[in-house]
Amino acid sequence: MNDMDIREKDLREKQRTVLLLRQMQAKLDAAERRGREPVAVIGIGLRMPGGAEDADAFWDMLEAGTDAVTEVPPERWDADAYYDPDPDAPGKMNTRWGGFLRDVDRFDAEFFGVSPREAVSMDPQQRLVLETAWRALEHAGVPPQSLAGSKTGVFLGICTSDYARLGDARLGDTVGTLGALDTYSGTGGACGVAAGRLSYTLGLQGPSLVVDTACSSSLVATHLAVQSLRLGECRLALAGGANLVLLPDGTVTLSRLHMMAPDGRCKPFDAAADGFVRGEGCGVVVLKK
Repeated sequence: MNDMDIREKDLREKQRTVLLLRQMQAKLDAAERRGREPVAVIGIGLRMPGGAEDADAFWDMLEAGTDAVTEVPPERWDADAYYDPDPDAPGKMNTRWGGFLRDVDRFDAEFFGVSPREAVSMDPQQRLVLETAWRALEHAGVPPQSLAGSKTGVFLGICTSDYARLGDARLGDTVGTLGALDTYSGTGGACGVAAGRLSYTLGLQGPSLVVDTACSSSLVATHLAVQSLRLGECRLALAGGANLVLLPDGTVTLSRLHMMAPDGRCKPFDAAADGFVRGEGCGVVVLKK
């Protein structure tokens, strides 16, 4: 091989290297663009304390400065029996307050193809998710039935399971508890089933999961939904969360930790801040690129 051949070979190798580098840079640029691609909120469904059943009602409530914190409803627990101003009192709570939803025991099971027997075993948080997601899709102008077979993902934040524990408490002894278990007990009381139930009901084929990171659960779920859209794992995403306070246990524990505001009022960034207030609700947003 003469010098000319060697120089031509070196030139071709350099050109090939430059071409590969350009291709790699193009792929890197595309990946970075996907990671920054904007995501739009095209629909909102929610149920919040104070009777806010949709986004407009919730906005009106916020604009009017409405306080939706109330005393514990008697159907949840006896506030007098559990109250003690001393947060260190065993088995007691130093607050009577919270943000509570109305009619959490009501559910149109037939509408969602759920039998009455199964509906009784379903955690009301699962019921809320079905109802609120349906409303969110209607708000987005997306017929829920049209999503069957689509790459639509479900990302939910849920961190409490009071309903399952409520059943155990009412049944009493272990033998009674085991005897009352039925076909739907496992799926009805498991938080992780909430996302799968929604995906199954609508026939969705995208990712479906429940996240529990305590108070940030819904935020983390929404973050994962955005990531999934940008990665192309789904074309549409339902993201949000649900929370219901059905038992006094959690508030008793938080009182012992001195985390509850005795007057039922949060005071963020205030020297008088002395705790937070537990609240309920369900919210779902419909997201797309």
